[in-house]
Amino acid sequence: MRLRSDIWVSAYLRRCGVEGASAVLRRRGAAEAGAIFVKVDHLNGRATLYGPAPQSVAVELKPGVERIFTRAHNGDSIDSGEAEQRLNREIAFDPDLWIVEVENGPPGAWLDLAP
Repeated sequence: MRLRSDIWVSAYLRRCGVEGASAVLRRRGAAEAGAIFVKVDHLNGRATLYGPAPQSVAVELKPGVERIFTRAHNGDSIDSGEAEQRLNREIAFDPDLWIVEVENGPPGAWLDLAP
C-alpha cells in the first residue's frame, strides 16, 4: 500500500524545515493519490522542477521506496517562468496534483531520485 499524498507532503515539508530550508505548499491536490511536483527556486531567476518518475522505472530502480522523482526538464535548472508554465500544463492535465516549493534547496532537494 502506498503512503497517501497528504501524509507524504506533510512529512516532506517537515523534513525541509528540519534541514533549515523554507518550503511551502503551493497547491493541495487529492489527499489519497495526487501526483506531487516539487519546485526548487534558486532565488536567481532559475528553478529545478521535480515530478513523479514513471511507475515502471520507480519499481525497478528502488523497490520499497515510497515515491521516486525525476527532474522534469533537461539540464540542471530552467528559467522560473518556464517552470511555472510547465506546472500550469500539468495542472490542466491533472487538477488533483500537489505543488511544493522549496527556496534555495540543495540538488535533489532531499527527494529519492531516479538515475
